[in-house]
Amino acid sequence: MQSSISLSFSSPSTICRSDCSTAAVANGSFLTPRSLRFCGLRKEALNSSLPIRLTRLCCSNNNTISASSANGAPSSSKAQGGFDYDLVIIGAGVGGHGAALHAVEKGLKTAIIEGDVVGGTCVNRGCVPSKALLAVSGRMRELQNEHHMKSFGLQVAAAGYDRQAVADHANNLASKIRGNLTNSMKALGVDILTGFGTVLGPQKVKYGDTVITAKDIIIATGSVPSVPKGIEVDGKTVITSDHALKLEFVPNWIAIVGSGYIGLEFSDVYTALGSEVTFVEALDQLMPGFDPEIGKLAQRVLINPRKIDYHTGVFASKITPARDGKPVLIELIDAKTKEPKDTLEVDAALIATGRAPFTQGLGLENINVQTQRGFVPVDEHMQVIDANGELVPHLYCIGDANGKMMLAHAASAQGISVVEQVTGKDHILNHLSIPAACFTHPEISMVGLTEPQAREKAGKEGFEISIAKTSFKANTKALAENEGEGLAKLIYRPDNGEILGVHIFGMHAADLIHEASNAIALGSRIQDIKYAVHAHPTLSEVIDELFKSAKVKTTASSPIAEPVAA
Repeated sequence: MQSSISLSFSSPSTICRSDCSTAAVANGSFLTPRSLRFCGLRKEALNSSLPIRLTRLCCSNNNTISASSANGAPSSSKAQGGFDYDLVIIGAGVGGHGAALHAVEKGLKTAIIEGDVVGGTCVNRGCVPSKALLAVSGRMRELQNEHHMKSFGLQVAAAGYDRQAVADHANNLASKIRGNLTNSMKALGVDILTGFGTVLGPQKVKYGDTVITAKDIIIATGSVPSVPKGIEVDGKTVITSDHALKLEFVPNWIAIVGSGYIGLEFSDVYTALGSEVTFVEALDQLMPGFDPEIGKLAQRVLINPRKIDYHTGVFASKITPARDGKPVLIELIDAKTKEPKDTLEVDAALIATGRAPFTQGLGLENINVQTQRGFVPVDEHMQVIDANGELVPHLYCIGDANGKMMLAHAASAQGISVVEQVTGKDHILNHLSIPAACFTHPEISMVGLTEPQAREKAGKEGFEISIAKTSFKANTKALAENEGEGLAKLIYRPDNGEILGVHIFGMHAADLIHEASNAIALGSRIQDIKYAVHAHPTLSEVIDELFKSAKVKTTASSPIAEPVAA
C-alpha cells in the first residue's frame, strides 16, 4: 500500500513525525532468512478475464449475507467441525485478499468481511492511485527536461496537463483493480460479507446483525492516516494522503509534513505538476529510515535541483487551514527544546506523518486483548496475544493492524503464512526478506538492514561486515536510456557470504530489488549466486556486478539458522 514505509526510529515525540509507516524490523528483532512464498496482487486480481481454476465452491449458511458462489447460486453447506466457515477474514484489503485466495487454494471454506470497500487502503487510497499519479509525474518530468530530450535528438513542445484527467486516471485505475479483486474472490467461491466485523468471542464474529462462527479468524483491518495533535485537517487546504490522491487542486506552494516515503513520493508528483514544496521534518535529516548513504544521494538528485526547500529538526505544532482569504498557517517549534522557531504561510499542507492502525471497535476486549499504541500484539506466527501474554486460540492478525511491517505485500505474505499454519504447516515469515520501494524518479528500493543497523548487529554478535557498490553509470542499458544516475549497495558478511541488506537508488530500482529479496528469503549466499547469468544489456546487470564485486573469504556455503521471532 502506499501506505507507506519507513524503518523504525526514535523521535522526541510520542507520535512519529516522519513517514514511519514501514517498520522494517519489529521491536529491533533481527531475523535470519528462510524460504518465503511471496504474494502481491495475484493474477486473478490483476486480470479477472484470465482462466480461473475453481478449487471448490465456497458455502455460507442461511444466516449470512454472502456473495454468490461461482455458479451464481448461494452456497449453504457447513465447514468442517460444524462451523459456518473454516476461515473468516475481517478486512478485504490486499492482505485479506491474499489470505482468502490462498485459503481457497488450500480447500478452506472462506468468508471475508468488509465494512468499507474491497481493496482497502492500497487499492483505494494508497499504492494503486499514487502510482497512477507518479506515472504522470514521471512522464511530465521527462518531457520538461529539455536537456534530457535533446540528448536523444528529440524536440518536444512545452508539456502541459489536464488536472481532472490526471485525477480521473488515478480514480479509474483504483476502480478497475477494486473490481478485479472482487471478481477474483467471487469466482473462487469466497463469500464477501458486507458490514463492520466484531469479534464476539472465541471463533465467533458479528457483522451487522448477523453472527457467524469460524474455525479460524484473521484480523486484517489495515490503517488510516496518522494526524498529530494540533493539526486541523479540512480536506481542502490541509490534507492527508487520502485527500491528496484525489488531486482536487494543485497548489502553487505546498508544505509536506514528513519526508519519508509518502512525503517524498508526493513531492515528486507536486513538483512535476508545477508546485513549490517545503518539507517539515522532525528529525535532523531528511528521508529518515533510508540507508544514510542512499538518502544522501537521493537528496542530491530528488530534492536539491527541484523547487523544494526544507526545515529539519522541527515539529509542526499547529496547522490552521486557509480561510477568510488567509493562507494556511504552520507554526514550527524546535523538536528538542519545543521553543518556537518559525511560522510558514503556504497555499496547502499535506500531512505525511505515517499511518495508524485501524483497530477500534473490533471487540478485542471480548477476548481480553489490549492493543499497544493501537496495534494488535502478535507472535512470530501472527497469532494474537492477550493481556496476560497468552496466545488467543484460532485468532490471528496481519498487516498494518499488527504494526510489524506496514506494507501491502507484507500483509499479503503474512496472510499466506497464517493460512499455511492453519492447514498444518509450521511457517514463519522472514520480514527481513520483504522489500520496500519508494516510487520517485529515479526510484529507491531496499531489503534487509541499513548499514547502521548491520553494524549494530555485527557489534552485538561479533562478526565483521563488508560493503560492495556498483554504479548505474557503468551499466549499458542505463546509459542507453541516459539514466546513469544511480547506485546499488550490498551489505554482507565476508566470512560466510550472508546478505544482510541491499539498497538501490536508480532507474527501476523497485523492480531490481527482488533478486536480492528472494536471495535473502531462500537463504542464498553470495558465493551461491555470483555466477548467475543475466541478459545483456539489462539493468539487472547492476545487481549481477554488485554480487560479483563482493569479496567472500570462503567458497563453501553453510546452512542459515532457523528464523527467530519476527
